[in-house]
Amino acid sequence: MTALEKVSAAVLKRVTPTKKDKKKVLSLAKNLVEKVKKAAKKAGVEAEVRMEGSVAKDTWLREEPEIDIFMRVPTSLTREAFGSVCLKIAREATHGFKQVERFAEHPYLEAFVNSTRVNIVPCYQVKPGQWISATDRTPFHTDYVKLRLNEQLRSEIRLLKRFMKGIGVYGAEIKVGGFSGYLCELLTLRHNSFVQVLTSAAHLKDSWLIDYEGYYKGRESELLKIFEEPLVVVDPVDKGRNAASAVRKERLIEFVAASRGFLHSPSLSFFYPLEINALSTEQLIQAMKRRGSTLVLVKFGRVKTVPDVLWGQLYKTQRSLRKMLELNDFHVIRDSAWSDEQDLNMLVFEVEHGKLPLVKKHFGPPIRKEAECDNFLRKHAGSPDTVAGPYIEGDRWVVEIKRKHTDITALLSEKLRDGGRQAGVAELISYTIGKTLKVMVNEQIVKSYSSNPQFAKFVTEYLEAKPRWLSRTHAVKV
Repeated sequence: MTALEKVSAAVLKRVTPTKKDKKKVLSLAKNLVEKVKKAAKKAGVEAEVRMEGSVAKDTWLREEPEIDIFMRVPTSLTREAFGSVCLKIAREATHGFKQVERFAEHPYLEAFVNSTRVNIVPCYQVKPGQWISATDRTPFHTDYVKLRLNEQLRSEIRLLKRFMKGIGVYGAEIKVGGFSGYLCELLTLRHNSFVQVLTSAAHLKDSWLIDYEGYYKGRESELLKIFEEPLVVVDPVDKGRNAASAVRKERLIEFVAASRGFLHSPSLSFFYPLEINALSTEQLIQAMKRRGSTLVLVKFGRVKTVPDVLWGQLYKTQRSLRKMLELNDFHVIRDSAWSDEQDLNMLVFEVEHGKLPLVKKHFGPPIRKEAECDNFLRKHAGSPDTVAGPYIEGDRWVVEIKRKHTDITALLSEKLRDGGRQAGVAELISYTIGKTLKVMVNEQIVKSYSSNPQFAKFVTEYLEAKPRWLSRTHAVKV
């Protein structure tokens, strides 16, 4: 038995549900289906209630059962009532258990029933191609995949899902921007095995195009015009949809790199990476000093929205603030975002220097451009912001001028104290950030670090900046 076969066998033993596991989960699922039916009837909604997703297809992982219950409601139910009424039904069906409102194209409910994650999702009763909401396709996805599965393929799918979870690219939600369970199933159906999926990814050059049903046979070039994503998997139940549209480019690249790494050196660490041990506060301070850069954290409180919307707002704000810092000459080495999805949010920016000299060099036009030179001289000669010049260097006019902002803390505080909308802060975050903003630099983060273990793990992982499957040790050198 090869190393790859030994690792795969060990993983399968852990992820394949036993008969007892299946009986327990299916019993719970059937019970929930009946509760949803009862709650729908009570609300006066004629709903076809179905079990969907990995449990329905028997592709779920033993360690993490997740039950998807779909309510197929009549098209006569308005979009306004679609979310609110169906959420009410879902809450009624899972009364007494922890509930979290989630959001895709519309709200749905996530509940934790007997330690099992349960998603109760509304969709419309439609014919293929007559989609009203994005979730309308899901029952057709379930039926499509179930017809093509056997026990071997189910095992291959479980290996692929666990691999993607281990390397951190599993999940189509905004926070992750990775591979959905359905996409894992389609990739496995196309390549017939976990190893072949990884082999195909490992040899990826530019784009990855998969058209399982051959909708575009003979005209594959059209796919690149219709879909812009680097990974295109034509949805078998909807030829106009890319089933991989949620996969961000960086997640695809991470999957490619991990696939190469695993095929070269098979290891359980790809499926089950070692737990991150957070640095002590002393180690944290030493690690930051050793880097010599400036670590800046923008901290703010609760944003009143569901987690999926929150992450979209966080990423938008992160991009805007990075751009603002770069425009003000603070060169960003890396940036990231973290949230407990409740009361604490952090944006992290690591810059080369947190304080800049007052003076900077500003190049004007080449001497050959007469009109532009005249404008440049009128603007800068005698200006109170001009420290030296204008003078000629090479073939250009140059001035040395005062920077508007030399301290990154002062810049962020100034731009964000009113909510930061002009700096590009996302709307919902702007309501919170102006009231709860705190900008911290280097050692100033220690209090937040030491009081929140999950945030401490995030910072430790950020400082290491290495995929966990790439290294057997996870300590940052100090």
